[in-house]
Amino acid sequence: MMEADQDVSVREQLFHEWVRECIICTLLFTALYLLSYTVITKFKKHADFTTVDVEDAAVNRIALWMCTFTLAVSVGAVLLLPFSIISNEILLSMPHNYYMQWLNGSLIHGLWNLVFLFSNLSLVFLMPFAYLFTEAEGFAGSKKGVMARVYETSVVLLLLTLLVFGIVWIASAVIDDDAAGRESLYDLWEYYLPYLYSGISLFGVLLLLLCTPFGVSRMFSVTGKLLVKPTLLENLDEHLSCTAFEEAAISRKISAKASCWLNVNMEALQKRLFAIQSHRITLEMRRRASPWQRNLFYPLAMLLLLALTGICVLIVCFHVLELLIDEAAMPKGMQDSRLGEVSFSVFGSFGAAMQVILIFYLMASSVVGFYSSPLFIRLLPQKHDTTMTKIIGNCVSLLILSSALPVFSRTLGITRFDLLGDFGRFNWLGNFYLIFLYNMLFAGLTTLCLVKKFTWAVLSELIRAFGLDKLPLSVNKTFNQGKA
Repeated sequence: MMEADQDVSVREQLFHEWVRECIICTLLFTALYLLSYTVITKFKKHADFTTVDVEDAAVNRIALWMCTFTLAVSVGAVLLLPFSIISNEILLSMPHNYYMQWLNGSLIHGLWNLVFLFSNLSLVFLMPFAYLFTEAEGFAGSKKGVMARVYETSVVLLLLTLLVFGIVWIASAVIDDDAAGRESLYDLWEYYLPYLYSGISLFGVLLLLLCTPFGVSRMFSVTGKLLVKPTLLENLDEHLSCTAFEEAAISRKISAKASCWLNVNMEALQKRLFAIQSHRITLEMRRRASPWQRNLFYPLAMLLLLALTGICVLIVCFHVLELLIDEAAMPKGMQDSRLGEVSFSVFGSFGAAMQVILIFYLMASSVVGFYSSPLFIRLLPQKHDTTMTKIIGNCVSLLILSSALPVFSRTLGITRFDLLGDFGRFNWLGNFYLIFLYNMLFAGLTTLCLVKKFTWAVLSELIRAFGLDKLPLSVNKTFNQGKA
């Protein structure tokens, strides 16, 4: 009788923990969804949602909800590893705190599984459906309406899904040389879906390898545009004078009534004038900056970026040596999330905080490098002028980058927190040569981009100091082309 009562109490406790975890996950995702919706509404093109055609407006709203869900999953994937590291340190420092009982290994493991599930759902179903839905018009001869578009999108998506899974089935059978795999599609959920997502994750990790080193070098330029540079590096008065002259010239073109301006595109001139006016206001605000902002913040920001980049490169180089010596340095999965037992950094809480900062820095650098690359610069969203198709493309790109971030950070040795759930089931994580080559390429590309960045910066300052930038020399033109 006592054993039965104990079983009932254990079941009730497990049920209460499950309900609590569901409530916490729901609240977290709701907050991420609202944040993502706020961000997307800042960039969406309002004309797509206020059109006279009610059907098109409804389609765009449904696609917008799917994009918001996908962006929320992307933000959750970015926060997944830092949240796990911080949770482990909190449990280490406060193991018996009553107010921290909700924070446990079961919750963290559930969050990893949910992010993996929602990432698959968004990449395989939601985003293809949203794109096909916005392009669909209904089958020929069918009654027009939203449901006609839903039927056409569902049929096309089903055919596309069969095609993709057929390719994955053939590729898995050829690579694994499994005769049973060629005969049937058995165990679709346990094998083929993780195999497909493993390929997508590998593509995301390779994309991070290309974008992050380039983004690290671009971070210095982006930060320089946001902060006020010292007087020696930037002449704001000269910039303001040029902007004022350009604003006055365009204003005269708009206000002139002569026949020579009749063929001018007035709408384009108005947009250009608004852009110049906003740029002039920004320059005036920067000129009114205090000496502390002008002479202290910019050097400190540059030194901070340089220090973070140097720490990343040093960690990766040390991880390369660990891969040659210790097999435990290889990234692997962890099915039992035992949190609060040991710190994942040899420097304790300080090292864990540094790992979180480096993870966010690498993610920001990868996004900057992605949108700065010539292949993807057209995807860069514009405020209140981004079409629905471009929003879908941005959400897919950010989801691929963010879902690969935990694997990327563990592969480079930025953190020792092992991958939880299905994130640790990727087949290529056990390939020593691939992991070793990946670390070497990241360290080499990052160092090369930094050296090139600072070499061009030093040459630019030397040319400006000697006044060669004011001469129409072919060497100066060549230098400017190389810098661009």
